[in-house]
Amino acid sequence: MILVTGATGRIGRELVRELDARNANLRILVRDPARAADLPASAERVVGDLDEPSTLVPAFRGADRLFLLTPGIGTDQAANAVAAARTTGVRHIVLLSSIWVSGDPVPAMGRWHHEREQLLRMSGIPATILRPGGFTTNALEWVPSIETKGFVLDAIGPGRAAPIDPADIAAVAGLVLTEDGHAGQTYVLTGDESLTTAEQVEIIAATIGRDIEVRPAVSPEEIVRSRYPDGAPKPLADAILEAAAIMRADTTGVRTDTVRRLLGRRPRTFAEWCAGHADALQPRTAG
Repeated sequence: MILVTGATGRIGRELVRELDARNANLRILVRDPARAADLPASAERVVGDLDEPSTLVPAFRGADRLFLLTPGIGTDQAANAVAAARTTGVRHIVLLSSIWVSGDPVPAMGRWHHEREQLLRMSGIPATILRPGGFTTNALEWVPSIETKGFVLDAIGPGRAAPIDPADIAAVAGLVLTEDGHAGQTYVLTGDESLTTAEQVEIIAATIGRDIEVRPAVSPEEIVRSRYPDGAPKPLADAILEAAAIMRADTTGVRTDTVRRLLGRRPRTFAEWCAGHADALQPRTAG
C-alpha cells in the first residue's frame, strides 16, 4: 500500500494519476475529501491532518510506502508524518525536498527542506529524496499581473533556470514508489533547457497570443511580489531575496539528466507545458 500526502496539490494530483496508471494499491491522505472528488476512484481516501498527530497513525496503518510532501517553511508536519511512519512500520519514504538543499552553504530557501531531510535520515526508515528545481507551474503566479497590468516582474535578469513540469516529478516519484532499488538515493530533478525569465515570458506570450512586457524587479518589495503578488511572511520574503540574488548570478542554469536516466525520455519543455496549460495562462480580462 502506497500512502500519498499532498494528494490534492499540483504534484500530488499528477502522482495519484501516475500511480493509478501503474495499478498501484493506493491511499491518499486528505483533510477535505471533497477536494479529492476528481481524483481516480481507485485511490482509497483517508481523512487526516499532518498538523494533528492523533489523526495520522490510523491513516498510516497498513501502508508500507509513503510519499511525503509538506508545504510551507516549518518542519512540524514532516516530524509528525515521520513519527507516524515509524509507529506503523512504513518501510520506504519518498520525500519531496528542493534543489536548494544542494547549495553550499545551504541558503535559507533550502534550510527547512534540509531540516526535513535530516529528520528523515535520523528516523532510520529507508528513504529516497527528490530535489526538484523550480516548477513550470510557478509561471501561473504571473497571471494576475498579466491580467491587471500587462507585465511580469523579473527578479533574476540574466539568471537562468531549468524549470521542471510537476508531471515529470510525479512520474519519477511514481517510479521510485513502485520499483525497488531507489532507497538511499537522492535525485536532483530539472528540465533540460535553461531559460531566463524573459525567455519564459516570451514563450507564454506566443502561447496565448498576447504581448507581455517584462519589467525588472528592483526593490525588495518588487522582488518578493515577482513570486508572491500578495507578499510573503518575513522569513519567506528574506529567503526569496537571497534566492533571487543567487539565481541572478547563475547565468548558466543548473540542469541534470536525472529525468532522462530514470524515465528513458527527456523532460517536457516549458513550451510543451505552456501549450498544455494555455487556458490557465490566458488572462480573463484585458490588460
